Amino acid sequence: MVKTQNRRQLKKEIRNRRREKRRGVRRERRERVTLLASRWKSGFFSVFFSRFGLIILMIILQILAMMTIWSFFEDLIGNYIIAVQTFFEIIVIVALINRPMDSSAKLSWILLITLIPLAGTLFYVWTSIEMGYGTIKQRLTKITNDSSGLLVQSEEAMKKMESINYESAALGRYLVQYDSTAVFDNVSVKYFPLGQDKFLRMLEELEKAEKFIFLEYFIIEEGYMWGRILDVLERKAKKGVEIRVMYDGTCEFSKLPHDYSKRLKSIGIQCRVWERIKPVVTSSYNYRDHRKILVIDGKTAFCGGVNLADEYINRVEKFGHWKDTAIMLRGSAVDSYTLMFLQMWNVKTPAKSMEDFSVYFNRYDKDIKAQGCIIPYAESPLNNHKIAERVYMDILYSAKKYVYIMTPYLILDGELTAALRFAAERGVDVKLILPGIPDKKAVWLLAKNHYRYLMEAGVKIYEYVPGFVHSKIFLSDDIKAVVGTINLDYRSLYHHFECAAYMAGTPCIKDIHEDFDKTFEFCELVTLERLRHENLITKLIGAVMRIAAPLL
Repeated sequence: MVKTQNRRQLKKEIRNRRREKRRGVRRERRERVTLLASRWKSGFFSVFFSRFGLIILMIILQILAMMTIWSFFEDLIGNYIIAVQTFFEIIVIVALINRPMDSSAKLSWILLITLIPLAGTLFYVWTSIEMGYGTIKQRLTKITNDSSGLLVQSEEAMKKMESINYESAALGRYLVQYDSTAVFDNVSVKYFPLGQDKFLRMLEELEKAEKFIFLEYFIIEEGYMWGRILDVLERKAKKGVEIRVMYDGTCEFSKLPHDYSKRLKSIGIQCRVWERIKPVVTSSYNYRDHRKILVIDGKTAFCGGVNLADEYINRVEKFGHWKDTAIMLRGSAVDSYTLMFLQMWNVKTPAKSMEDFSVYFNRYDKDIKAQGCIIPYAESPLNNHKIAERVYMDILYSAKKYVYIMTPYLILDGELTAALRFAAERGVDVKLILPGIPDKKAVWLLAKNHYRYLMEAGVKIYEYVPGFVHSKIFLSDDIKAVVGTINLDYRSLYHHFECAAYMAGTPCIKDIHEDFDKTFEFCELVTLERLRHENLITKLIGAVMRIAAPLL
């Protein structure tokens, strides 16, 4: 009996050992797969086998299919197709010359069509007809027209702007007419010279939310910054606060999982993604939502260059010290940012279920009294008035003493170049602060290509030695300033949805000036002598990049 029990016990131990051995083998296999997957994820295979790789592959296949069809007809009809192609190219070039477009962009397109006639012509036609974007354009135009009456221009505010600065009032009338905004007075504005300053204040203000929170950001990335914000949002959602989050579709490639919007919805947060990248050839990918807007209860709004990722608050260091800026507003101007958000949010909403915007308006503190005036404004690629560029040019042409600028990129068209040079030639002190450590080397080399021409007119260019400048600021004559999301490049000025705030006579302009003075201390003045000793390859790359700059 004892022997039988011992035998059974021994068999049981053997089975357990074998089971543990099999589990160990399976565990080892899983670890090998995980290790291999992690290696693939950090290299080429992560791109090739990811959703991003699949989408790129599908788009390439569509392009190859179109080229194959064209090649088939070319072989079939020979010289006839060449004659038709040449005639078509001439028509396109004539239409291009007569199109209301920046001359630099026209030259770039003509050069592209001349070098690669078929591909260049098709590419131009494809971008011009806005394939895949017509419905969005019509929808956003209708929403903008239908909701523009929500912002009523106060005559008292306009008169106050005229008393502060006549040129600013003239610009205000222009923006009211063509950008569906308004001139606001009695608006409290707080300036943040660093991203971490804005972040800490954001957390404080989010904790105060009782009704709704709207966030619209170009980049949201998982990490410390977004984790802290998301913790507040989740708690507020459980208490019944309406939370809406909107981010650009490019985040899903490098920053967030494809199903992240569903994850947010599962914890009570409404989420929409602006123009997801899909495996379809369409020009709508060209128009990105580059805005950074936070609205809390219709009482407080944030705007500026700071995205919701750790490098923007110097939690992680990618390109040295990250210099970024933002503003916080309280008062009637908050309604303008509420409107910007709701217009973009409702683009994909069916027309029959269009929401009532008015329930989110007129919630601001009516007792706020403040000096100066402010004009929040939006830039849209659907607007032919080039609002963002004209605001910058108005500051340059009306400046009397100085214009100080911070921008991460310097990719200028002919009009902005002329405005910068003319201001300096009139004796205005024009200073630009650009990154000392670039985030995109090719774009940095392109910016350097503009240096000499600007400096010869008297423009002073500084590079921020500690790292990367991501701020987008204009400051002039201690009376005007712009803080927003708008870079000095073609993408911001022509292809992105952007936003900013134009300020005249606001107390925070003094803070902005102090920030410029402190930042200059960490900058190096670029000299013509230094430019003469630049590497020849660097100059060549910049020159070539400048030709294609309007198409980037």
